[in-house]
Amino acid sequence: MTPRADIDVRIVNEDGLREWTRALSTGFLRSPEVTDTELEARRGGFLPGRTLGAYDGDRCVATFRSFPQDLSVGAGRTVPADAISNVTVSPTHRRRGILTRMMTQDLAAAKERGDVVATLIAAEYPIYGRYGFGPATWTSEWTIDVPRAGLDPRWAGPADGGRIDLVDAADVRKLGPELHTRLARQQPGAVSRDERWWQVNTGAVRFGGSWDEPFYAVCRSADGEVDGLVSYEADDKWDAKQPQDTADVNWLIATTPAAERALWQYLCSIDWITKVKTGWRAPDDLLPFFLPDPRAARLTTHADWLWVRILDVVRVLEARPYDGTADGTAGGSRGLVLEVVDAAGFAGGRYRLEVSAEGVGSCTPGVRDAAEITLDVRELAALWLGDESAVRLAALGRVREERAGAARVADALLRTSRRPWCPDIF
Repeated sequence: MTPRADIDVRIVNEDGLREWTRALSTGFLRSPEVTDTELEARRGGFLPGRTLGAYDGDRCVATFRSFPQDLSVGAGRTVPADAISNVTVSPTHRRRGILTRMMTQDLAAAKERGDVVATLIAAEYPIYGRYGFGPATWTSEWTIDVPRAGLDPRWAGPADGGRIDLVDAADVRKLGPELHTRLARQQPGAVSRDERWWQVNTGAVRFGGSWDEPFYAVCRSADGEVDGLVSYEADDKWDAKQPQDTADVNWLIATTPAAERALWQYLCSIDWITKVKTGWRAPDDLLPFFLPDPRAARLTTHADWLWVRILDVVRVLEARPYDGTADGTAGGSRGLVLEVVDAAGFAGGRYRLEVSAEGVGSCTPGVRDAAEITLDVRELAALWLGDESAVRLAALGRVREERAGAARVADALLRTSRRPWCPDIF
């Protein structure tokens, strides 16, 4: 057993990318063979200084990567985020504090850069809370029983005069970025997609193995504006000369409910398709209620999704919009004093949040007023975008009211009418 002090955590350069990629595949239980195709694809997304490896001698035994990201808080606003991905520790080197060393180094660098949060998609729930992350958005997946849905099989297009067109990958790379930007402006929890995202998710950049080109469909409004895009695949299953095909949605984005409805109806109208698997959707998605029989959409997955680690309490609380009409009255003002506990020392302290009648938040650090609510930084992350309830967390013992009713005030200030949602995995 190699002593902890002999494990070297260091920044990986391009020359070390093959060994790092082998360790990444090992950690995710994929074949450790690294092809030249995969190596070239990873080199195209390599950012100097943002890839870490832990080494036992010359062998990489743990991996960690971060990259810049914009996280939407709604109303056209974003905050700079340190997006974390490719986190693995080889099975021979677990429980030695390697992840803690890599995470601490990366979060300190993110704080120094001025990132206000760090983000990740957690493969396992129990790991990241100890580093101050909390689940800020959740996701759901449905399987639609098409024959039961009750949709009109004669449907021929959107009811508002728009149209659905099949397009190819090159069209998606042209049309998708602007559409996604419009969606992200209005959707709290959405994260930025750079040019490389569109290349990888349309097959222009491939990591090896087989690539089955999906189908792409675009929804245009009556005036020709692109309001929605979907990527989907279909199997080829028959039973006693009857088609039983399933459409698997890779991703579907839309900026209007009408475009969402049209794309789901299109998918359910395709001949031979008897089931539609929706892919990752918002937990309060409109989809089931687009169907005459909502029970035809069976919930198959509901789980945590985007985890957030707050690095700057003042900037995160001042960045997001608030409901200017919410009854957040506390002591004669629409505000709340929070005691934030952060064992790592990045964001702890006592803060006063005040919200104006126009829905603008201001946050003052280091106040001397008595705290009205005490919570760990990971619980603040779960509350920040409006998804979680402080009243519920208080009932679970994860938030402590220092003044009776303070959790209700927190909910009135922080909760949103629609739940935040992150459409992406990274």
